[in-house]
Amino acid sequence: MQLHKLHGLGNDYLVVSDDAGHRVDGALARALCHRHTGPGADGVLVPLASEVAHWGVRILNPDGSEAEKSGNGLRILARFLVDHRGAPRDLSIETPAGVVQARVREDTVEVDMGQATLEPAEIPATASEFSVTLDDRPLACQAVGMGNPHCVVFLEADLDSLPWPIWGAALECDARFPNRTNVQFVQALSPTRLRARIWERGAGVTMSSGSSASAVAVAALVAGRIAAGWVQVEMTGGVLDVEVSASLQVQIRGPVEEVGVVSISPDWLQGVLSLTEAGMDARMDPEEG
Repeated sequence: MQLHKLHGLGNDYLVVSDDAGHRVDGALARALCHRHTGPGADGVLVPLASEVAHWGVRILNPDGSEAEKSGNGLRILARFLVDHRGAPRDLSIETPAGVVQARVREDTVEVDMGQATLEPAEIPATASEFSVTLDDRPLACQAVGMGNPHCVVFLEADLDSLPWPIWGAALECDARFPNRTNVQFVQALSPTRLRARIWERGAGVTMSSGSSASAVAVAALVAGRIAAGWVQVEMTGGVLDVEVSASLQVQIRGPVEEVGVVSISPDWLQGVLSLTEAGMDARMDPEEG
């Protein structure tokens, strides 16, 4: 089994680059993403043939669940497909949330994230706006749908002085989100720059996220903190450029770097598969993404 490892601003994915993609289920994804006993990643991308786009993709989280969409995952996949599969630099990718357009340039990869929604049924969530109290602190939450669910929380204090990972873990499983949710904690630095810390559904603390950066920009526009247009979203792994229109159409732009090729040991793979067949989890302990 062979994989290519790439990252977008520290958000790293393993792209299955041989014909073993059909084997990747939740248990194998958990084992591959493990930071100590596997190659380690924030997710696994399985390229697929598509009848409606140049390529399709399955996106698996480190906990073995499947994601509807991933902004950085799509940017990474586009870079991989252009560099290693002869895909055109302007290409379409079919996701479980629909077809997206990507453009691979020399130093950046752009992805059209589509139109955001604030409609609870489409996110899905039971409410678009709500408040929760965690550690005796009231938090105002904005739910945003980007093809996957998001919960955006604006704060005035320095984000890294707060226990936001604990809050993120709680909000991910909040009953208002039937499919769980990605969570973003945001500090508005200026009318064109936002700082975000991200708790990703199925992965935990994440250095960056394209769909999360998109949701942050949408929530900021709706709240009147930014104007329509381009904004910079500063995350732990770096800055992603996000454009959001008045109608909530979103595109993202940023770098992607290839780390290298991973050849999986047949013995390691057989061990994982054997554990799975025996009903055991190859992922030995909880891990953050």
